[in-house]
Amino acid sequence: MKITIIGTGYVGLVSGAVFADWGHNVMCLDIDKDKVDKINKGIMPIYEEGLEELVKKVSSEGRFKATTDYKSSIEHGELIFICVGTPSNQAGAANLNYVFSAAESIGKYMPNDEYKVVITKSTVPVGTHNKVREHVRIGAGNKKINFDVASNPEFLREGTSIYDANNTDRVVIGSDSEKALDILEDLYKHLDAPIVKTDLASAELIKYAANSFLATKISFINEISQICERTGADVKSVALGMGLDKRIGSRFLNAGIGYGGSCFPKDVEALYRTSSEYFYDFRLLRGVMDANERQKDYFVDKVFRKYGTNLSELTFGVLGAAFKNGTDDTRKSVAISVIRTLRGAGARIKLFDPAALENAKKELGQDNVKYSDNAEDVFKKADALFILTEWPEFANLEYPELVKDMNKKVIFDGRNLLDPIEMKDLGVEYYGVGRKDDADDTHENGVK
Repeated sequence: MKITIIGTGYVGLVSGAVFADWGHNVMCLDIDKDKVDKINKGIMPIYEEGLEELVKKVSSEGRFKATTDYKSSIEHGELIFICVGTPSNQAGAANLNYVFSAAESIGKYMPNDEYKVVITKSTVPVGTHNKVREHVRIGAGNKKINFDVASNPEFLREGTSIYDANNTDRVVIGSDSEKALDILEDLYKHLDAPIVKTDLASAELIKYAANSFLATKISFINEISQICERTGADVKSVALGMGLDKRIGSRFLNAGIGYGGSCFPKDVEALYRTSSEYFYDFRLLRGVMDANERQKDYFVDKVFRKYGTNLSELTFGVLGAAFKNGTDDTRKSVAISVIRTLRGAGARIKLFDPAALENAKKELGQDNVKYSDNAEDVFKKADALFILTEWPEFANLEYPELVKDMNKKVIFDGRNLLDPIEMKDLGVEYYGVGRKDDADDTHENGVK
């Protein structure tokens, strides 16, 4: 098939490369000429494992090209995927301006006599596709065009998106056109996964419902971690015991400083706003959002209880800036939020992240932050170490040697990567999240 992808972010670029790898002829469209030029040279605008190699491969085989040319790319695609950003607006709802702008451009350049399917992969609220259809027609003006709209939400995880695209749990396609559904089913039929063919509204809601449920699971175990800290239980043991129940499962039961990134915060809030627009108070989601905000506050409170609220005499080493491991994405990263709070209280920060330093610089600037080239450097002369992103390599550092370089052997582990007993044996004052041997005993026996 001939496929056009509008947008070269995490979803668009990965989807385009994967479709091309499946044998389709793909054009990726973006208005950013510099980004397009770099992609065509094999320089990726995002960090994603295996993406650079895959783009180079499909480009050399003649099945993939990035372009800024709307006319040629819209004429090219039998399937046109909208993969642009839908950031939250000031009210917390999804900003659909980029989606509608793309839809109008599709209509403007769509040939008169060719049938096309316009598919939204961007995460959009229920009812959006009716508006997409309208905006395509607005762009077309008086021109007679032949198209259907469809919803095909993505379920890619940053850091493992190429694997996920080829090994998905399910494919969701929604449309009010059987013809469009059949074409999309044909695109995905080679995958060993169930294909859910449904209506537009259900397809639009599935992505929000899935992400909101996972966010709820994270917030639940984080709330359990607070009970653990107050009762002397260990959240790792509790999560293990819960996760072995097949009805629950172990995934997304890792207590920490809260969820972040470009999906969960935005999607949870957008679903809550949608419920409000339809005059329903989704109180559970309000609790999920509130719990997530409070979780990082609980973590920072540990720091303030130890040092006071004036941190101007202290230097903190920090491991992690990305919102999760395997990506360079710092959008709505809890790590960045914690760093800002510590710096705002006067602390000097030495920061390392394997992939996200450049994006961290854009978020934090140079004020009171030193960006390190390696993890070992942040330990030197640090008054405390903070682990804020769950990169696996952070768990495997040579802590017996590295903590010797610190001014004080203090570790605040916001992702529970380390073993409290092992840290205690090294003479480390260890603060985790819901851990039995946390050095912070202010919540013991329910006392705050």
